[in-house]
Amino acid sequence: MAKIIGLPKLSPTMEEGVLVAWIKKEGDRVEVDELVAEVETDKATVEFRSFDRGVLLKILAPEGSTLKLDEPVAIIGKEGEDISELLKEIDARGSAEGARADATAESAERLSKAETTPDSKGDGGAVQEEDGSGDSGGRILASPLVRRIARERSIDLSTVEGTGPRGRIIKRDLEKIAERGEAPRGERLPPAEIRASSMRKTIARRLTEAKREIPHFYLVIDVDAEGMVEARTKINEMLASEGVKVSYNDLVVKAAALALRRVPEVNASYAGDVILRHRVVDISIAVAIPDGLVTPVVRDADKLSLAEIHRQIAELAEKAREKKLKPEEMSGGTFSVSNLGMYGIDEFSAVINPPEGAILAVSALRDEPVIRHGMVSPGKKMKLTLSCDHRVIDGAVGAEYMRVLRELLEEPIRLLAV
Repeated sequence: MAKIIGLPKLSPTMEEGVLVAWIKKEGDRVEVDELVAEVETDKATVEFRSFDRGVLLKILAPEGSTLKLDEPVAIIGKEGEDISELLKEIDARGSAEGARADATAESAERLSKAETTPDSKGDGGAVQEEDGSGDSGGRILASPLVRRIARERSIDLSTVEGTGPRGRIIKRDLEKIAERGEAPRGERLPPAEIRASSMRKTIARRLTEAKREIPHFYLVIDVDAEGMVEARTKINEMLASEGVKVSYNDLVVKAAALALRRVPEVNASYAGDVILRHRVVDISIAVAIPDGLVTPVVRDADKLSLAEIHRQIAELAEKAREKKLKPEEMSGGTFSVSNLGMYGIDEFSAVINPPEGAILAVSALRDEPVIRHGMVSPGKKMKLTLSCDHRVIDGAVGAEYMRVLRELLEEPIRLLAV
């Protein structure tokens, strides 16, 4: 029996998705767990696999569609099966939603017209007509909302052609100017409006929640990185035959993981009435991609060699950039590392990635004079900032973690002993 297939939830935080590409086409045979389409979620582009067996009788959502969860995307059934009743059901559902949207639009239009109608008492309180070059007797018709937007964007309404009733200027007329990227008659260009992707919406929501709900505090250390530089050079000489080139970030991730083993109170999460003390060390790595930020996870980082950490981070970062990360590769981290050193940033504080209890911000390696044996000499420094959830981590605990981390990085031979 034919059935309507809705958009499934393909990641834990997914609320909508963009149908990027159909792998199957109408008339194709589909097996259970067979790939039928690719969907962009709030995290990455993921595989949409079938839960049913049959023939793809009808594609309901074209490529590029933005869909809510459970919104119809296709009909699957037996070859040649009549699907007219299902199509009527979908049309009826769409008509009901459309009617609600039309009612909302009609109410807005009535309100807008009321705003352009002179007050019955003649005091001009609701009049929105001014002297100008409009089509209504030399006056401009526009609602207060449109006038406010025009002021904010420095748009002269006398230069805008209105497409509303009686030549009234509506919000869409101003939006068209922004879309064209031009300003009328030499006015300043308004801000360009860019559609927020599903990922960007989720980032905005989660970071707002994190800063509002998590009491952050910050601990900063300045590490003598001379030993890291020397160790990295020697390690890469040893690994040259394997084609591996360990980065400073790999060294920091390894050190952060080992420090969590020695100070397990930091490897924790707040979960309402309980604190979860994690028994594994899974490090989330912040990776920047065009749509925002993702955090693929290096599992059991404390047990991996530097070469293994390097390979895993490189592989996960590549998959992130290609939007091929699986949901399980982006969830379940116990601690995060965010590195902006490659951009030359001297210091920053990162926002905690819930439900984790802390995140380490890694800044640039910089040249700086240091005092050794009572003498000033050239040296290398690196600033690290730990953002802590005060519900889970006390200041003394966080300070102990940073002390251990400093020891490991300033004597990196310790990283090879485990």
